[in-house]
Amino acid sequence: MRSSARPSGQVAWKRSKVSECPVIGPVPWPPGQPVIQGPSTIEVRWILPGQLDAAVAGWFGRFPAVMDSREDAYLVHPLLRGLSVKIRAGRLLEVKRYHGSPGILDAEGRARGRIECWRKWSFPFGPLGPGDAGPPGWTVVHKRRRMSRFRLCGGRLVADAAERAAGPECGVEVTEVRSGGESWWSLGFEATGPADLLRNTLEGTAALMFAQAPPGDAELDMGRCQSYAEWLSRHRVTAAIHPRQDEESLARRIQDQVGRMTSGGYLRTEITSGREYHG
Repeated sequence: MRSSARPSGQVAWKRSKVSECPVIGPVPWPPGQPVIQGPSTIEVRWILPGQLDAAVAGWFGRFPAVMDSREDAYLVHPLLRGLSVKIRAGRLLEVKRYHGSPGILDAEGRARGRIECWRKWSFPFGPLGPGDAGPPGWTVVHKRRRMSRFRLCGGRLVADAAERAAGPECGVEVTEVRSGGESWWSLGFEATGPADLLRNTLEGTAALMFAQAPPGDAELDMGRCQSYAEWLSRHRVTAAIHPRQDEESLARRIQDQVGRMTSGGYLRTEITSGREYHG
């Protein structure tokens, strides 16, 4: 494996070719709750079975990174087509809406995956008390992440480990994932900033990351490329079942809230049962 000759600080721009189902409290819809509108993003993620190998962590460690751990609770039933709904670290209800794919990321033959466009909304969600109860359609995903960011500064991508900024940047994370007693790991890219710079920022970051080939057993291909929502739908929902009345009611409430988040527009979201989820 050849090593990168570039330092992890100032790096030149290069363009690539490009179950565990705990009882979760009911989702509240408090009147007047401030909605936090997040950025539009383009993302690529791979999720692979097994524990994160030390060789992959070492490969990622060429660049400065920070570590964090958290638990996210995802809505897995009923499935809301085109949406990813989760309670982030027990503090924010987060809804992401899928806006299609602008193409494929092909990083010099070392990784290949579908680029996805997302838009995010969230609002504060109070911690659940021990007596809270609700429908069983949620599952907890434990995440331990190493995160690096590549910022566009003067036509160059600069790698650092600071918090997200307002300008063009791409976050890259390698994450140890546990859910339902199983171990997985993920590599993900998320570009934010002006719309006309998103893809170049993503592709430039991927070119820097993959300038050194990842360990040979890391299969970063189209078959492993998937969002968390898609991964959970594939591995949690294995049979077509009819949603119960309380699950349908929860889905409608989430759909109504997303409609309010999107300036009152009607969001066409289907309740699906056991069907494959793309996005």
